Amino acid sequence: MIDKLLQRRPVLACMLALALVSGCTAPSGDPADTSFKSSHDIKLAYVDWSSCSAATHVVKAVLEQQGFRVKAVQLTGAAMYSALAQGDADATVCAWLPSTHAAYYARAQDRLINLGPNMAGTRIGLVVPDYVSIDAIDQLAAHVDQFGHRIVGIDPDAGEMGIARKAIETYKLPLKLVEGTDASMAAALGRAIDERQWIVVTGWTPHWMWARWKLKYLADPKGSFGGAEDIDTLVRKGLRHDKPKAYAILDGFRWTSAQMQQVMAADRQPGANADENARAWVKAHPERVSDWISGGVDTRTGAK
Repeated sequence: MIDKLLQRRPVLACMLALALVSGCTAPSGDPADTSFKSSHDIKLAYVDWSSCSAATHVVKAVLEQQGFRVKAVQLTGAAMYSALAQGDADATVCAWLPSTHAAYYARAQDRLINLGPNMAGTRIGLVVPDYVSIDAIDQLAAHVDQFGHRIVGIDPDAGEMGIARKAIETYKLPLKLVEGTDASMAAALGRAIDERQWIVVTGWTPHWMWARWKLKYLADPKGSFGGAEDIDTLVRKGLRHDKPKAYAILDGFRWTSAQMQQVMAADRQPGANADENARAWVKAHPERVSDWISGGVDTRTGAK
């Protein structure tokens, strides 16, 4: 009777066999999977922002230079924090705090370690071309037709989008927040500027678009988007014990918006490769990389 049961229940058969001789293999994707768990493997999580991509690939290049095998995984904001909290990723250098990622951080902060800012003085808000004649968010409602009744946003899960939705409610704006990506937002902005049309987008600093076009933030008299922010480095609990050298490099990583802009500009070139650009930047800045490895630099000046 047992033989017949096992024939009809192959999973049960495997479980019994495992108990007896440990002969079953864990299925693909099982939590028991130990890929990227060795002392030489690092998994970096990041969101699909040009600034996050630049920072992540530079850190990846430095870690690889020091002998680590590094995998950079692009995730949504919520998934990035969840991966760190659950130990499925080792680190991120893309935590925009205290405002943009506040909701994600509040849910996960007890299960991760914040190493502090790797860049200070960033900002988010609503952005328009400089030829647009209004200067504040509370002036948008009077010009909905000129803006096409929309605010062009990025991925719906981004922290900035949540803040933008609340700003629309706070200011009672009759505009729709259009979801997209960093790339689609920038493309829409570029098309509007080429035709000298009015457009408002969710924007942030640092971003390559500030070097490409003449733009301005709309003043935020009600403070919906908060003040200046930092970009923090977060790591999973236990990383310092498991991979102390990688932890030290991540802890030492500091740079400025001007330095990030150099990498983002290279990434914007036709046929650009983020890994190659990051390696080239690292090779061209040995003193800066040495600072990161040996103790870190100031987040505002780039100096020790």
